[in-house]
Amino acid sequence: MMPDIVLDTYDEGERNALADAMDVMVRAFDPVYGEAWTLPQISGVMLMPGTWLTIARLDATPLGFALVRSVLDECELLLLAVDPAWRGRGIGDALLSSSLSTARRRGITSMNLEVRATNSAIKLYEKFGFEYVHRRPGYYRGNDGQLHDALSLRRDMMI
Repeated sequence: MMPDIVLDTYDEGERNALADAMDVMVRAFDPVYGEAWTLPQISGVMLMPGTWLTIARLDATPLGFALVRSVLDECELLLLAVDPAWRGRGIGDALLSSSLSTARRRGITSMNLEVRATNSAIKLYEKFGFEYVHRRPGYYRGNDGQLHDALSLRRDMMI
């Protein structure tokens, strides 16, 4: 990670953090896949107990974010996004590492996620020890009507 990047974690829907996440969301998610969330969706999830949002910033500029929700001793990485102009510089690694560390501190024993089967982020997840659980054929419908398979991945915290 670049030395000047700061990671801030929020347990509640801090308004500026939500705005920063949306700022990255607009740039990071290709509209053809229809995977980007809306501000009401993120705000609603942030109201749930056990949810946290981590924002990566350089100075005041948001470069990426991770959104995680936990229930009991499991959690799910709901979203991880990095501004396309900043990809390949370790920001995704830092966000995922931070999310895993936060989960461990909270007594979480496993992290789950779902990802479009053609998403290049799968390499990042595998690098961090996530393993294939199953495939959901046609799970995502893009804005163009095309169906895309989802992969469910899981990582035990003992790794």
